[in-house]
Amino acid sequence: MDKYRIKQGQNVQLKDFDPDDKSGWDRDKVSGEAKLVELRLELDQLQEVLYAENKHKILIVLQAIDTAGKDGTIRSVFQGVNPQGVRVASFKVPSVTEQAHDYLWRIHAEAPENGEIIIFNRSHYENLLVVRVHNLVPDKIWQRRFQHINDFERMLADEGTAIIKFFLHIDLKTQKGRLMDRLNDPKKQWKLSTSDLPERKLWPAYTQAYEDVLSKTSTEYAPWYVVPSNHNWYRDLMVASVIVDTLKMLKPEFPKSTLDLEEYRKQLDSEKD
Repeated sequence: MDKYRIKQGQNVQLKDFDPDDKSGWDRDKVSGEAKLVELRLELDQLQEVLYAENKHKILIVLQAIDTAGKDGTIRSVFQGVNPQGVRVASFKVPSVTEQAHDYLWRIHAEAPENGEIIIFNRSHYENLLVVRVHNLVPDKIWQRRFQHINDFERMLADEGTAIIKFFLHIDLKTQKGRLMDRLNDPKKQWKLSTSDLPERKLWPAYTQAYEDVLSKTSTEYAPWYVVPSNHNWYRDLMVASVIVDTLKMLKPEFPKSTLDLEEYRKQLDSEKD
């Protein structure tokens, strides 16, 4: 996944990243899906230790153009994981109360506790994307938010949060195909929105906004990964790989019991069946 990791200070042009790329896995789809099953098992085991140890915490940020598969990635990668200690936070249009606070207030409230993995399905980065593309705030306001967000993530990292950020990268043709799939499948039509087609026309503006986000907010302590996402199995495999590697680097361990285990055993043994 290093090939997809954005280095701090790197000038990102999304045209340099092929959303159809599968070169991170040198075998076929079937073997890739088999590897994903192995990674899910590893993730399940590592997450159990992370939760029990109650020392480390992980924040996963998912951002993408519509239909790139944020929900699908979460369902696939975290399939079978014990929901205790894993939670998804989604950020819709701010409520009246949230609007009365600074834009990071509701974000900070969802940050992970010790032992937790929190997944942001969309995130604080909407304040550098949607507000910019739709001119919801003056330029000078969203421009200063790059530094705000870097400082916010630095604080979380300094306080022990491992941060991983994924941009799920698809092309315009793939998005059209997925919108058509939704249109033709009664089970998916509920996902369609009146904003889909107007938002699609803003593709160039979103591309520029994402390029700035990736260039200005990928840091050593909170790196971005541009994940090729035209192929769901490959997208999920790459995301799972990074998460498992991050957990391994934290080296979580089951805590040792503070009980007198021999005494505990004696009391159990003394009980009559």
